[in-house]
Amino acid sequence: MEQLLEDVRVLDLTHVWYGPWCTLMLAEMGADVIKIEPPWGSLGRLSQRGPMYGGASPTFHHLNLNKKDIAFDMKNEKGKKIFNQLVEKSDVVVTNFVPGTMERLGIGYENLKKIKPDIIYAALSGFGETGPYTKRPSYAMIAESLAGFTRQQGDNVDPDGPPYTMTGAFGDLAPGTMAAMAIIAALRYRDKTGKGQKIDVAQLDTMFAYNVNTTTYFVSGKDEATRRIEQDEFRKNIINIGGIHPVKDGHIFLMGFRAKGMEKLKQVLDVDEVTKEMVLDLIKDMTRQEASDFFADIGLPCSMINYASESTSDPHLLARGMVIDLNHPLLGDYKAVNFPIKFSETPGVVHSPAPLLGEHNELILKEYLGYSDEEIQELYKTGVISQRLT
Repeated sequence: MEQLLEDVRVLDLTHVWYGPWCTLMLAEMGADVIKIEPPWGSLGRLSQRGPMYGGASPTFHHLNLNKKDIAFDMKNEKGKKIFNQLVEKSDVVVTNFVPGTMERLGIGYENLKKIKPDIIYAALSGFGETGPYTKRPSYAMIAESLAGFTRQQGDNVDPDGPPYTMTGAFGDLAPGTMAAMAIIAALRYRDKTGKGQKIDVAQLDTMFAYNVNTTTYFVSGKDEATRRIEQDEFRKNIINIGGIHPVKDGHIFLMGFRAKGMEKLKQVLDVDEVTKEMVLDLIKDMTRQEASDFFADIGLPCSMINYASESTSDPHLLARGMVIDLNHPLLGDYKAVNFPIKFSETPGVVHSPAPLLGEHNELILKEYLGYSDEEIQELYKTGVISQRLT
């Protein structure tokens, strides 16, 4: 075995961030992920925040590496037949629609397990399959807000100010990661028992579990405002030189809590106690790199505060192989982000860019399902399948 999931086939009916991140993790660990799109293309292909590149949004390129693509009309009976045939030959189905959508199409879990009794069906949604919010649509910011992150983010800036949304769709990526972990666990269970199952992954549940402030409240019985007063009193007796600090060419983030590092800093400055003012004066004429290296050398965690565009040339990330070369039919040669986990025996591999719409129609229909050239051409003529290669 060269990759962990090389014998697993996944049908990916997801869009935007949440589901595609989940299936990306599986694809980079070797799963054969088939992205199923409607004839007009999935929502994630369209850019909400700027121009498209190579026929798709940057997000689509980021989240759909290693995947094959087939585009067909699921509401057409012939399209539904293609889907059912693919289910027979697959191990996992992943969706991230509002609960009830797949059932209305006649392809919910109860239908699919009649076709493939040991199928693993991962239903990703904002609020899950049960509960009073189950039919509500959701995005990352909705789950982050309900779970306490958005208010907490604002409090970190100004407790008396407004809430702040989080950057980077954490409310999508964190649940998507949990979903991938759950799918692998279900595959392990199936290996032992021969049984498939349905996995119900809710963004809100996951984000609630990620927020450790819930347990702080449970064990203390005190809300955030009360704890903030206590923390302010506690901190009065603690010297804290950490935080975001300005330097000559931007900012750094310094953690000033390691005892050995603090002692070394006292020696360097030749003082009995270090104050934040001393630190700010020390670094005001340093660059981000100089300040980061200085504190690292004395044993205090510190980093440059980068834009994402700057992190792409970070020497540590490059040494770790996190940036790779790919070739896209429309973009040409470009750089991409590698799988982030290192396995000694079965490394994750990025081998192909995000697919074009319907790029692998013929391959999948011929090699997986045994369709003839004539049958495929008829599907194109009647609009059941589509393709966009330019």
